[in-house]
Amino acid sequence: MNTITATNFNFPGQKSVYHGKVREVYNINDELLVMIATDRLSAFDVIMPKGIPYKGQILNQIATKFMQLTEDIVPNWLVATPDPNVAVGHLCEPFKVEMVIRGYLSGHAAREYAAGKRTLCGVAMPEGMKENDRFPEPIITPTTKAAVGVHDEDISREAILAQGIVSEEDYLVLEKYTRALFQRGSEIAASRGLILVDTKYEFGKTKDGKIVLIDEIHTPDSSRYFYAEGYQERQDKGEAQKQLSKEFVRQWLIANGFQGKEGQQIPEMTDEYIATVSDRYIELFENILGEDFQKADITNINARIEKNVVVFLSK
Repeated sequence: MNTITATNFNFPGQKSVYHGKVREVYNINDELLVMIATDRLSAFDVIMPKGIPYKGQILNQIATKFMQLTEDIVPNWLVATPDPNVAVGHLCEPFKVEMVIRGYLSGHAAREYAAGKRTLCGVAMPEGMKENDRFPEPIITPTTKAAVGVHDEDISREAILAQGIVSEEDYLVLEKYTRALFQRGSEIAASRGLILVDTKYEFGKTKDGKIVLIDEIHTPDSSRYFYAEGYQERQDKGEAQKQLSKEFVRQWLIANGFQGKEGQQIPEMTDEYIATVSDRYIELFENILGEDFQKADITNINARIEKNVVVFLSK
């Protein structure tokens, strides 16, 4: 199936392009950013060799929807979505931290906890917790924003301030926005029969100094969801939670001997396996948004994107 795993556009007014793990960002006249969500799949900070059909469209449309559903509480960078895979927003200077917030002891936090650690990013975690238990209050565990191919690193609020990565005044705003977004995301998830377990947000500053939400929000790549039905029973029995996130890809990689560590080979993803991953992403979309997924025309994705973006920029 056709996927988009790389772009090489030359849009009107283009100044530069940044290639991220999944998104490619084009600077237009130092005013707008054209962000293209590719079908690349990243796990353990490593980009997998093959793309996942419709993944970029799914991520872009979920993020767009949640920006619209949260713009009353946190301003965001979004201007328009001229193509299923494309978001256009205001040029921002991104903060060099990702704001990770966790409502439950899952994923990285659970692995650290199992290793005997009781603080994460300078935040205390209570004794006596089991994997996937709910924290008494959501905890914010930031990471540094690493370059492609480099692992993001846990960092404490104290270290962020001490190193001058973010000013205290700005950091208080990032924390406030992070908690507000997580609260709203949790409420929306609950209305869909889901639990928003953990997620990450990225913020930037506009030219006039306003802090805004940028990049993705509440997508399966940046968030972990559990099905609410049966959650407590599974916890009581010590069973794994039924979840909606790309954790299923991480678990498949782990089971096949890959965790992004030096010397490890990425296991082969067959076309059959990739089709199942695509199906899971569509399932994620439909459960998270509560609406049917409409597949875009993928006959020639690059040509479609180029046409739609050029038409938008020429308005």
